[in-house]
Amino acid sequence: MSGYLKQLLDSFYADFDFKRGILNDPIEFPHRYKDPLDVETVAFIASSFAYGKVELFKPVIDSILSKMGQSPSAFLYDFDIRRQRGDFEPIYYRLNRGKDVCALLYIIHKALRHKGSLKAIFLNHPKRPPIALGIGAGGDRMTPVEAGGDNVYDMLARFTDYMYTIDTTAVYGANIRPHGLLQLFTSPYKGSACKRLNMFMRWMVRDRDIDFGLWKEVPKDALIIPLDTHIGRVGRCLGFTRRKTNDWKTAQEITQALKALDPDDPLKYDFAMCHHGISGYCKSYQGQSQCHKCPFSAE
Repeated sequence: MSGYLKQLLDSFYADFDFKRGILNDPIEFPHRYKDPLDVETVAFIASSFAYGKVELFKPVIDSILSKMGQSPSAFLYDFDIRRQRGDFEPIYYRLNRGKDVCALLYIIHKALRHKGSLKAIFLNHPKRPPIALGIGAGGDRMTPVEAGGDNVYDMLARFTDYMYTIDTTAVYGANIRPHGLLQLFTSPYKGSACKRLNMFMRWMVRDRDIDFGLWKEVPKDALIIPLDTHIGRVGRCLGFTRRKTNDWKTAQEITQALKALDPDDPLKYDFAMCHHGISGYCKSYQGQSQCHKCPFSAE
């Protein structure tokens, strides 16, 4: 069966229309920019709001970015919450109220001021001088990350922990973190699958297809699949996991199963699996009447 699955998933991957796929995916937004620091910053904003239906969150991301000019990283580096909060407080999305949107931008502003880039936080790079705007975020020399999910686990947790240390008084009037803000900064320490952070990591690390390959210090085989409802459903139907909850351990199990098919680049199958799940073919349990029609069926 594994040989059949590899052949089928490789075929799905080879035939997938990535150019068209961009138009129905949040990765469309960072593809609008050329400077690596803009790409990185926009990718994080886009991935932060990438939950729910695409047609609902894309206008929100578009509205946020439309107020940042040609260089969102430069805009956020000089972000003034007192002067510019009025531009963003009217923007909200599901759990994230206007102040939560402002807090996200304020936290990114502080991170860029203190660390120079988001990459520097993920890879635990020592503090460097303020960024030279217009210069890419990939110029730092950093220690390569060894392959293995635990390293990515630590990177995601370290990133969220750092973001939690930033004082939010300037936004909320007190150093608080309402649910609408905490929802934007998930952590594997709490068992979360961290779908959006893992998606952001995939965009930054993979250097093929539509991903950017900006973080060359992290190998592709260290990544963890961005686990959502669709990936979880397909993963269970294919026997990649028996776990019922979409948590960090489930994401690890599915990733390990994909590594057996492609040890060097297991997340290359992410798009094909996710969009197969979105298609509605694959339900939450096996034995559905339409299973014989599924391209993944060996029958």
